[in-house]
Amino acid sequence: MGPYPARKASGRVAETDDNPRSHAARLDEAIGLAGAIDLQVVEAIPVLLSTLRPATYIGKGKVEELSERVKLEEIGLVVMDCALSPVQQRNLEKAFGCKVIDRTGLILEIFGRRARTREGTLQVELAHLNYQKSRLVRSWTHLERQRGGFGFLGGPGETQIEADRRVIQERMTKIERDLETVKRTRSLHRASRKRVPYPIVALVGYTNAGKSTLFNRLTSAEVLAQDMLFATLDPTARALKLPHGAKIMLSDTVGFISDLPTQLVAAFRATLEDAIEADVLLHVRDVSHEDTQAQATDVRGILRDLGIDPDDGQRVIEVWNKADLLESAERERQAALAELKPEATRPVLVSALTGEGMGRLTDAIEARIARSRPVYRLALEPGDGKSLAWLHANGEILERSDAEDGALSLLVRLPPEREGAFTARFPQAERQR
Repeated sequence: MGPYPARKASGRVAETDDNPRSHAARLDEAIGLAGAIDLQVVEAIPVLLSTLRPATYIGKGKVEELSERVKLEEIGLVVMDCALSPVQQRNLEKAFGCKVIDRTGLILEIFGRRARTREGTLQVELAHLNYQKSRLVRSWTHLERQRGGFGFLGGPGETQIEADRRVIQERMTKIERDLETVKRTRSLHRASRKRVPYPIVALVGYTNAGKSTLFNRLTSAEVLAQDMLFATLDPTARALKLPHGAKIMLSDTVGFISDLPTQLVAAFRATLEDAIEADVLLHVRDVSHEDTQAQATDVRGILRDLGIDPDDGQRVIEVWNKADLLESAERERQAALAELKPEATRPVLVSALTGEGMGRLTDAIEARIARSRPVYRLALEPGDGKSLAWLHANGEILERSDAEDGALSLLVRLPPEREGAFTARFPQAERQR
């Protein structure tokens, strides 16, 4: 997707008292979302609300105050960090004399910029059309795109198309058909990966927690990793050999965020399929962030919605990332806190940027994989290279002892789906665990 030119924007956060995050952290997140699409934030104003106004969301006096500010600063866009109804959005645009978008519109704009794969772009467009279906707008640039994004912010040279609900619904129906084709292709890819005897390890976590940096550190890949919200929107997978010989498929996923619009959760559920099917989940947390606990709560909630128990220590490993940003005393405190946790659910303190704690993390991954996989001891006759090749292709050889006559004594770990074929081929093998 092509970049937008930087534009002046006024960031606003409308707050009530039912959110556990601090006002400053929520405002910083809103600014980060605006910065993710190169908006120049002129001013960020938190507003505490006692009641929500049906017509404008915020009170009349605040609307008049902001309207004067918008005209004085010649602001072209006001971002409201809340969910606006179509009526509220239209009334605020009339009052301010400029474009107004809400949190959903802003996140959709980011998603439109970031998505790269065919499925990603289709999911974004479907979510955008669903969002706009009830809103009266004048242009639908996504139907004849001449630039990136999905038409919230406008810009020179864009095509003006008058579109009614019928046109939108027809487009949505076509996208849904295209998505079914793409999903079938992805399911075939997943099925082919399942035939490879590698467990899947998926990275999940709040947006900007450092998942892609950790992915790059572990795989030596070059996935986009920036200090930016929603830098990753399309799933990426790489095969990886761990230090003790175990091979895994490591998958990076889209970051979670608080108050993610429901239509986006549904639209991007497909990008989280690798996480749903993963043998091990790495819940990456930014422990240097002041709201790390609230972020972790959001992630756990979404995992539960996906049918994953975030407290399952056998499957989920908490990775406390960005240790390099902690003061030495705070780092020691976090390390001590991690040690106090039960071994089955003990977090791992790391820095994906510097590589600190990577050994502990890979050990924890290997330990989780080993617990759920059967191990057999067997002997091979001298010169039985065919059986040895089968074992290398279908399992992991943990120990090997060569006798003088060429016979082999092996300790082999197997994926569950290969155990039946193994026992049929090697009935003399003895299961260890």
